[in-house]
Amino acid sequence: MYGNAYIDPNENPVSSGKGPSILEGEDPVLLAEFEARIQRGEKIEPKDWMPREYRKQLIRMIEQHAHSEIIGALPEGTWITRAPGFKRKLALMAKVQDEVGHAQLLYSAAETLGKSREDMINDLITGKSKYSNVFNYPAYTWADACIIAWLIDAGAIINQVANAKGSYGPYCRALDRICTEESFHLKYGHDNVVTLATGTPVQRKMVQEALNRWWPPIMHFFGPSDKISSHTEILMRWKVKMASNDDMRQQFLNMYVPKIWDLGLTVPDTNLRKNEETTDPDWDEFKRVINGGGPCNAERLAVRRDAEERGRWVRNALKAGSAKYVVPLA
Repeated sequence: MYGNAYIDPNENPVSSGKGPSILEGEDPVLLAEFEARIQRGEKIEPKDWMPREYRKQLIRMIEQHAHSEIIGALPEGTWITRAPGFKRKLALMAKVQDEVGHAQLLYSAAETLGKSREDMINDLITGKSKYSNVFNYPAYTWADACIIAWLIDAGAIINQVANAKGSYGPYCRALDRICTEESFHLKYGHDNVVTLATGTPVQRKMVQEALNRWWPPIMHFFGPSDKISSHTEILMRWKVKMASNDDMRQQFLNMYVPKIWDLGLTVPDTNLRKNEETTDPDWDEFKRVINGGGPCNAERLAVRRDAEERGRWVRNALKAGSAKYVVPLA
């Protein structure tokens, strides 16, 4: 997805023995029935009983996905007015519009779990809630926008197709629609990259330089290594996640490294090998960026904070004094 649910470095791992179990206090009979339903392949719906940790992790995952769709529209959106040609402008405009629409679907899915959209947006603009690290980097050239549309959306599809088979009904249904639209985004991005890679020497140089810039963030895109991710085991048992971060990262490499080579481009990682000794990405860089130290963290949040402030009067004007909060339908 646009960002796996990033771990809180201060949160104790599930099975570390530090502090109480996350299942402490849960009704063992209800928990057993809940897990049996998941093993049978049934969907959990908003009004069904669920463990506190299941609800907590779903809210975190879905809202971070929604935030990533909103923030992810920013680096590409800056290229709408500068895209080469009218057709490219129209296509990019439609793509950005789709990404914002995906966020609306995801916020609605998260709201069914009991957290209001207003609270989610507030947590985003205050920095409490994370979004995908990959969107904290600048898009310097048109080629950067093309690499984003191809390879980052490719990674998103790998993640979303897997999680669309998960256990929480509203999220799965939202992902079904999102994946359909993302497949068009992938084709759009691939067409742009092919055009540059088969173009003039200047175009080929531009797209190779963009790939070099974006490769490290793309490797971070799937989230932290399974060795340092504290929630993978239980999230997969409950089918909140359907594949581990490392498995999705490897699937991406298997699918897209050959495609990159086919275009005559170079993968900018001299340590990349298809064996058990492959070097891990730079996780220090990953942690620095998701904790606010990336080149565009402050800028991205400032844009969202400004949009929230400027749009407040519209929301207030539309909201009747007697209006009550209504949870979206599942």
